Amino acid sequence: MEKIKKRRWLLALPLCMATSLAVAGPGKPAPLPEEEIGLERLAPPDGNRLYVTDFVFNHMVDGRIHVVDGKAGRFLGQVVSGYGALTTVSPDGKSIYVATTYYPRLYRGQRSDVVEIHDGETLELKGEIDIPAKKAQAASYRSMLVPSSDGRFLYVQNATPATSVTVVDLQARKFVAEIPTPGCWSIQSWGQGHRFSTICGDGTLLTVTLDEAGQAKSRERSPRFFDPDKDPIYVHPEMLGEDRYFVSYYGNVYKVGLSGDKPSFAAPWSLLDAGDRKQAWRPGGMQVTTLHRASGTLFVNMHDKGEEGSHKNPSKEIWAYDVSSQKRVARIPSNGAISLVASQGADPLLYSLNVEKGEIVARKIAKGYPKLNTVAGIGETSLFMEVR
Repeated sequence: MEKIKKRRWLLALPLCMATSLAVAGPGKPAPLPEEEIGLERLAPPDGNRLYVTDFVFNHMVDGRIHVVDGKAGRFLGQVVSGYGALTTVSPDGKSIYVATTYYPRLYRGQRSDVVEIHDGETLELKGEIDIPAKKAQAASYRSMLVPSSDGRFLYVQNATPATSVTVVDLQARKFVAEIPTPGCWSIQSWGQGHRFSTICGDGTLLTVTLDEAGQAKSRERSPRFFDPDKDPIYVHPEMLGEDRYFVSYYGNVYKVGLSGDKPSFAAPWSLLDAGDRKQAWRPGGMQVTTLHRASGTLFVNMHDKGEEGSHKNPSKEIWAYDVSSQKRVARIPSNGAISLVASQGADPLLYSLNVEKGEIVARKIAKGYPKLNTVAGIGETSLFMEVR
């Protein structure tokens, strides 16, 4: 027994000596000091910061928002957005809003819906508000999560599948109301007061006016302004002042004014000429349009050989229109984009997103629309972009 113990001790001795020499042996450098982990703040938004919503379809409980410097073509950071999140950014870029769902067993268990508020400079979570477990687990179109014009309230689209709108008081950080909107979908916030409109299945608008507590005080239906059976529209319009420009599946533009006492409607106009119709050009994609406000230029994702069900097809070209003259002014090559967004600063850029490649192409909004850069590998199934 004594011989066995001695043998074990002798076997262990070389290992101890080797370890000792490796740690503090002759000629060895001193251990490195422990690294301190800090927090780096992003510079204030410069008008070309992109917020790219990624649904990560293969593991949807783990959605993300990718933050990208679009002008420099550089990845800046990431916000985790949970399951089926609706996302938007405050107009000043200081806050990122995420309406999302969590389950304790990832995909099952007691559902919990919240609105998260992230700091726009650090991307840190700075607030969380419980909301009813009714939030639409849907694609995050711009009209699904919308702040009021003064930033007081946040409107959240619900679907159970019955439709309603949750109203969150961002100042008090609490849920204040649920407003039924049966048969109507999407949220269009008015520029004055606390009022929103929503598109109804019969081609009308339902407009809801809130009181100072966020409760509905009036509801009014508009006349029918489009035929949903013959010419359905995309629910995310482009804004120019108090006007909203909705594009239809068949290439018509519906201008809606959201000011005064009630909505106003202009006669629709077409994106297509006779030759375009012969080749069956149609809008397509997810975030199909964007608008550069200073020049009044509307950009539309377009594909030829359109047919029933092709309204989400990637674009072959991006067409540019002057909304005042209602004339096409450019046809721009596309990178197979499904989503578009235009920046509004001194050196505006047009961004087009290809979902399969996770690729964003930036072009200058100038004569010829020259390409500035291409950023690849942005997410797994990135669908939507916002810019600040």
